[in-house]
Amino acid sequence: MLTDKVAVVTGATSGIGRATASLFAANGANVIAVGRNKNELGRVSEDMADGPGSIKAHFADLTKISQIDRLVSETVGSFGKIDILVNAAGIIKNGNIENTRLDEWDKMLNINLRSVFYLMQKCVPYLEATKGNIVNVSSVTGPRAFPNVLAYCVSKAGIDQLTRCSALELAPKGVRVNAVNPGVVVTGLHKQSGMSDEKYDTFLEHSRTTHPLGRVGQPGEVAELIMFLASDKAGWITAATYEIDGGRGQTCAR
Repeated sequence: MLTDKVAVVTGATSGIGRATASLFAANGANVIAVGRNKNELGRVSEDMADGPGSIKAHFADLTKISQIDRLVSETVGSFGKIDILVNAAGIIKNGNIENTRLDEWDKMLNINLRSVFYLMQKCVPYLEATKGNIVNVSSVTGPRAFPNVLAYCVSKAGIDQLTRCSALELAPKGVRVNAVNPGVVVTGLHKQSGMSDEKYDTFLEHSRTTHPLGRVGQPGEVAELIMFLASDKAGWITAATYEIDGGRGQTCAR
């Protein structure tokens, strides 16, 4: 499905990004797997099922402009092109309007939104040349409000609007831009925010009741949707934000 495509996938050391990198490679893509956890980054290629593609690990802190510049230049230097950009890197942290510190706000927006904008901007000339596309990983919290994750919600709402606005602007260049909006998915996201194993297990159990289908999602399920949107099968889809959330987005916050 993605034979000979060159795909940059951020957040590739865990969760949705890791599943996407593996799935893309198994379907013929040459994947640049981007992450900032060196230990896990070295294991990403081991996840790849037998297939015609490849995975090249690339260490980068996406809050650093120079490292984004290096990522793009080295990818083009190695492969000569970029066909697909998947922005899956992100963090989450609890906090509301009263207790979210400004430095926490800045960190959330820098990683979840600012870095995505800049990487998209840097990739546009190469995506235009290949008539490529971008898939952003947003969240059910993009279109919906949830309490005590204020900065995260704002960052994902920004991703949704960045997706829609850039899709309209890049359509004349033949570049498509879409996003996926997952509900709760079993990844390392919440544990990385400081949630203990016990609290995470309780959170997942509770999430069975907040998702109408009665369960949380798996990274591979989201990766399949990302691959569809990145493929030629979705050639007439742009500016879409796809809910993949077990129905969570249609319920009240609880």
